[in-house]
Amino acid sequence: MHRFKDLEVWKLSRRFCSKIYNTTSTFPDNEKFGITNQLRRASVSIPSNIAEGSSRSSNKEFSRFLEIAIGSAYEVETQLLISSDLGFIKQVELTDLLDSLDRIIKMISKFRSTLNSVGYSKNPTI
Repeated sequence: MHRFKDLEVWKLSRRFCSKIYNTTSTFPDNEKFGITNQLRRASVSIPSNIAEGSSRSSNKEFSRFLEIAIGSAYEVETQLLISSDLGFIKQVELTDLLDSLDRIIKMISKFRSTLNSVGYSKNPTI
Protein backbone atom coordinates (compact mmCIF):
# COMPACT_ATOMS: atom_id res chain seq x y z
CA MET A 1 0.00 0.00 0.00
CA HIS A 2 1.21 3.49 -0.90
CA ARG A 3 0.69 6.81 0.88
CA PHE A 4 -1.21 8.87 -1.70
CA LYS A 5 -1.25 12.00 0.47
CA ASP A 6 2.54 12.14 0.16
CA LEU A 7 2.47 12.07 -3.65
CA GLU A 8 3.09 15.44 -5.29
CA VAL A 9 1.03 14.39 -8.30
CA TRP A 10 -1.97 13.72 -6.04
CA LYS A 11 -1.55 17.11 -4.34
CA LEU A 12 -1.26 18.89 -7.69
CA SER A 13 -4.26 17.11 -9.19
CA ARG A 14 -6.31 17.93 -6.10
CA ARG A 15 -5.48 21.63 -6.47
CA PHE A 16 -6.28 21.37 -10.17
CA CYS A 17 -9.70 19.98 -9.31
CA SER A 18 -10.37 23.06 -7.18
CA LYS A 19 -9.40 25.27 -10.14
CA ILE A 20 -11.92 23.42 -12.30
CA TYR A 21 -14.66 23.99 -9.73
CA ASN A 22 -13.82 27.70 -9.61
CA THR A 23 -13.73 27.96 -13.39
CA THR A 24 -17.01 26.14 -13.93
CA SER A 25 -18.76 28.28 -11.33
CA THR A 26 -18.81 31.02 -13.98
CA PHE A 27 -20.36 28.81 -16.68
CA PRO A 28 -23.96 29.52 -17.73
CA ASP A 29 -26.63 28.14 -15.42
CA ASN A 30 -28.10 26.07 -18.23
CA GLU A 31 -24.81 24.12 -18.34
CA LYS A 32 -25.07 23.04 -14.70
CA PHE A 33 -25.99 19.49 -15.69
CA GLY A 34 -24.01 19.55 -18.92
CA ILE A 35 -20.38 20.42 -19.39
CA THR A 36 -20.05 21.86 -15.87
CA ASN A 37 -20.98 18.52 -14.33
CA GLN A 38 -18.85 16.57 -16.81
CA LEU A 39 -15.76 18.69 -16.16
CA ARG A 40 -16.14 18.49 -12.42
CA ARG A 41 -16.64 14.73 -12.40
CA ALA A 42 -13.69 14.09 -14.70
CA SER A 43 -11.40 16.39 -12.71
CA VAL A 44 -12.39 14.70 -9.44
CA SER A 45 -11.59 11.36 -11.05
CA ILE A 46 -7.91 12.24 -11.43
CA PRO A 47 -6.88 12.50 -7.75
CA SER A 48 -9.54 9.94 -6.79
CA ASN A 49 -8.01 7.26 -9.01
CA ILE A 50 -4.54 8.04 -7.72
CA ALA A 51 -5.84 7.62 -4.17
CA GLU A 52 -7.79 4.46 -4.93
CA GLY A 53 -4.91 2.89 -6.78
CA SER A 54 -2.59 3.55 -3.88
CA SER A 55 -4.62 1.15 -1.76
CA ARG A 56 -4.02 -1.76 -4.12
CA SER A 57 -1.68 -4.54 -3.16
CA SER A 58 0.44 -4.52 -6.30
CA ASN A 59 2.20 -1.97 -8.45
CA LYS A 60 0.46 -3.47 -11.48
CA GLU A 61 -2.95 -2.67 -10.00
CA PHE A 62 -1.82 0.80 -8.94
CA SER A 63 -0.51 1.38 -12.46
CA ARG A 64 -3.92 0.54 -13.89
CA PHE A 65 -5.59 3.21 -11.73
CA LEU A 66 -2.96 5.71 -12.84
CA GLU A 67 -3.86 4.82 -16.43
CA ILE A 68 -7.50 5.60 -15.64
CA ALA A 69 -6.42 8.93 -14.09
CA ILE A 70 -4.60 9.80 -17.33
CA GLY A 71 -7.75 8.96 -19.29
CA SER A 72 -9.73 11.30 -17.07
CA ALA A 73 -7.13 14.01 -17.63
CA TYR A 74 -7.55 13.70 -21.40
CA GLU A 75 -11.31 13.83 -20.91
CA VAL A 76 -10.88 17.09 -18.97
CA GLU A 77 -8.64 18.48 -21.72
CA THR A 78 -11.28 17.77 -24.36
CA GLN A 79 -14.03 19.33 -22.24
CA LEU A 80 -11.93 22.43 -21.58
CA LEU A 81 -11.34 22.87 -25.31
CA ILE A 82 -15.07 22.50 -25.99
CA SER A 83 -15.81 24.99 -23.21
CA SER A 84 -13.43 27.42 -24.87
CA ASP A 85 -15.07 26.84 -28.25
CA LEU A 86 -18.41 27.73 -26.64
CA GLY A 87 -16.96 30.91 -25.12
CA PHE A 88 -17.20 29.75 -21.49
CA ILE A 89 -13.46 30.10 -20.82
CA LYS A 90 -11.11 32.92 -21.78
CA GLN A 91 -7.92 31.99 -23.63
CA VAL A 92 -5.63 33.02 -20.76
CA GLU A 93 -7.49 30.81 -18.30
CA LEU A 94 -7.63 27.94 -20.79
CA THR A 95 -3.87 28.12 -21.32
CA ASP A 96 -3.24 28.07 -17.56
CA LEU A 97 -5.53 25.07 -17.04
CA LEU A 98 -4.07 23.14 -19.97
CA ASP A 99 -0.51 23.82 -18.77
CA SER A 100 -1.40 22.52 -15.30
CA LEU A 101 -3.11 19.49 -16.80
CA ASP A 102 -0.13 18.74 -19.05
CA ARG A 103 2.14 18.78 -16.00
CA ILE A 104 -0.18 16.37 -14.18
CA ILE A 105 -0.30 14.00 -17.15
CA LYS A 106 3.50 13.98 -17.40
CA MET A 107 3.88 13.33 -13.67
CA ILE A 108 1.38 10.47 -13.71
CA SER A 109 3.07 8.95 -16.76
CA LYS A 110 6.48 9.17 -15.12
CA PHE A 111 5.10 7.68 -11.92
CA ARG A 112 3.60 4.77 -13.88
CA SER A 113 6.99 4.12 -15.46
CA THR A 114 8.61 4.22 -12.03
CA LEU A 115 6.02 1.83 -10.61
CA ASN A 116 6.60 -0.61 -13.43
CA SER A 117 10.38 -0.54 -13.07
CA VAL A 118 12.41 -2.76 -10.78
CA GLY A 119 13.50 -1.30 -7.46
CA TYR A 120 10.61 1.08 -6.88
CA SER A 121 10.51 2.52 -3.37
CA LYS A 122 7.14 3.08 -1.70
CA ASN A 123 8.16 6.61 -0.75
CA PRO A 124 8.30 8.41 -4.11
CA THR A 125 8.58 12.16 -4.44
CA ILE A 126 6.54 12.18 -7.65
